Amino acid sequence: MPPGGDDSFGGDSGNGPSGDVNGDTISSVASGKIVYDRSKNGSGSSVGAVRPTTNWTPPACWYAPKYTPEQLEKYLTPIWEAGSTGYEWDATQRERYVDGAPYKDFNKDKTGKGYFWDSYVNDSFPPGWDKCTEQPFWVDTGDAPPPEIENAITPEMLAQLAYAEIRVPGTEVTLAPEGTTKVNLPTWAWLDAADFKPVSVTASVPAIGIQATTTAEPISLKIEPGTADATTYPASGVCELNGKQIGEAYAKGKSDQTPPCGVKYLRSSGDGSYQLQATVTWKISWTGTGVNQPQDLPPGEFGADQDVIVEEIQSVNR
Repeated sequence: MPPGGDDSFGGDSGNGPSGDVNGDTISSVASGKIVYDRSKNGSGSSVGAVRPTTNWTPPACWYAPKYTPEQLEKYLTPIWEAGSTGYEWDATQRERYVDGAPYKDFNKDKTGKGYFWDSYVNDSFPPGWDKCTEQPFWVDTGDAPPPEIENAITPEMLAQLAYAEIRVPGTEVTLAPEGTTKVNLPTWAWLDAADFKPVSVTASVPAIGIQATTTAEPISLKIEPGTADATTYPASGVCELNGKQIGEAYAKGKSDQTPPCGVKYLRSSGDGSYQLQATVTWKISWTGTGVNQPQDLPPGEFGADQDVIVEEIQSVNR
């Protein structure tokens, strides 16, 4: 396996420059690991990750700064001395990093002027390391990586990785009447506006001074009653964001009105209950280094089921 091929998602842990080599801790100064600021994420016991509405996934792997000249020497030398990778591979590596084809003595004459870049792997979307097979390569501080290198870390890639770190509130809707409703009685549904506000995660690589912030904003709620014997309001079952809220809270005097967001059950749930599913769609966008106008990423969804008991209306004949 190439050096760095077994590193972990986001570089938060694993065998990068902050790992242990031959019992000695390597400084993380040159680490290209991704640092996440999750302080503006959703909170609470029922938060969860949004699920993209398409087949899109974050990058499987990427290249970023990993080693100073001394760190790369400290990492590779024990491997060569062990001989476990074979004479031919070791000889090729020595030629590349020691003998000047293209790096002389691990580029020590450039210490402090750049880093060796290597691969990091997104363990959440395996396989990953085999998508990035380049050997560690040098990049001067302030320079872009060679154009032929695919998957070099960019603000857009950071935004995509931050997407996977987004956590949004649970989607239990408030119903009126609460808990138990009646057949043919319109039930109002709405979400607490205080919980459903934009959330964001910022991902950065301090070693090269790039960052991106990915933001999720609620835009609609889809209600699925859990039975075909029901009518939704609106008919599509999709309640759009209205100002700062989705749906409208029920209040006295509205019993004869049609709820802007809700459901009417046409049949009793009997001795059980219906599983109403409420799914919020979140608009996802990002800004970052060199990108001030929000750029779209695929929308995400997060939903949950809740029990709704529906009873027959009892009437008295005189």
